[in-house]
Amino acid sequence: MTQIERYIFRIALGAFLACLVGLTGTIWVTQALRELDLITAKGQTLVIFFLITGLSLPTLITVIAPVALFIAVVYALNKLNGDSELIVMSAAGMRPRQILRPFLSLGLAVSLAVAFLTIQVMPSSFQELRDVLTRVRGDFIANVVKEGQFTSLDSGITFHFRERGPGGALLGLFIQDKREAGKSVVYLAERGQAMEYGGQSYLALQKGSIHRQQKGSRDASIITFERYTVDLAAFTPPDAELVYKPRERATMQLLFPDTSETYYRQQKGRFRAELHDRLSSWLYPLALTFIAFAALGDPRTTRQGRGLAVAGAVLAVVVVRIGGFAASSAAARSAGAVVAVYAVPLLAILISAVMIFNGAAVRSWNARVARAMSGLAGRLGRRPRLGVQ
Repeated sequence: MTQIERYIFRIALGAFLACLVGLTGTIWVTQALRELDLITAKGQTLVIFFLITGLSLPTLITVIAPVALFIAVVYALNKLNGDSELIVMSAAGMRPRQILRPFLSLGLAVSLAVAFLTIQVMPSSFQELRDVLTRVRGDFIANVVKEGQFTSLDSGITFHFRERGPGGALLGLFIQDKREAGKSVVYLAERGQAMEYGGQSYLALQKGSIHRQQKGSRDASIITFERYTVDLAAFTPPDAELVYKPRERATMQLLFPDTSETYYRQQKGRFRAELHDRLSSWLYPLALTFIAFAALGDPRTTRQGRGLAVAGAVLAVVVVRIGGFAASSAAARSAGAVVAVYAVPLLAILISAVMIFNGAAVRSWNARVARAMSGLAGRLGRRPRLGVQ
């Protein structure tokens, strides 16, 4: 890079980092506030709290980074034009491609970072988040609920115990499970003890009974027991199978899926859409960079407003992102729509590149069209009218 290109790169990089940190921090705080019940209600440590909220950062960064890059390019170009530096560079003979080069370098760096996060880091973070939440849920059932209070564990599940006994035992247990529609299961036990085996959490109940009742029926089945063990699977719907969603699977598992898996056969479209979303995500930082430069890369005097150009660029970004979401949704339904997943950002890059490198020809063509339309309107206005004198 030349000295001028390094100067432009530093301005854009500083604006990008400021936007990225500011936006990511703001959204992360709003997400973290939703998880405060991990400490206030579920008794987890700050380490678990920051681990769970921190695992969402890769997803936030991949979503925010292209937007932060777009804002940074718009800011840098407005600053250069406002200080008349863009006009001086153009008058000194710098071509659009030379001014674009530092922005493109930053865009490529952001694209590589987004690709790495999307393809490698995000699936691992989602898997770890699932494991951590499972452990937290087990700790909540065994150790955290408060004595003498009815506590909601999940939708339709209520947990209560009278008091804590020696060794962390739970005395006077009551567990109600209404997760299955039309069916109620109640566990009563004199004593319960939390335990772990094989990496799973269990609750060993002693001297109790199980009450099952169907909705609308007065009859209930009652089973008494001396010892009964409940694990987390008891709080899931019948026949539920623990499977990782497409976003929680490694990219290699999406590239070479297990075709014999029932979940894959049922959700084949979601696997396909997730894979191509990951492989195309790196194109959006470049597309937004080209859009911003195409709208604001031309030098303009202070009398020439740039508000309309900024609004046009924002509108173009919104259209591209909506088009990307629509293409991804279509790819989940049809394999032929996969082409659109890549076509949306690539088309944005192509159109923007034509406007950047052939700006004079485009403006000349627009001017000719405008003159032709004006002339046509003038001829129609002078057209003689027929009427009775």
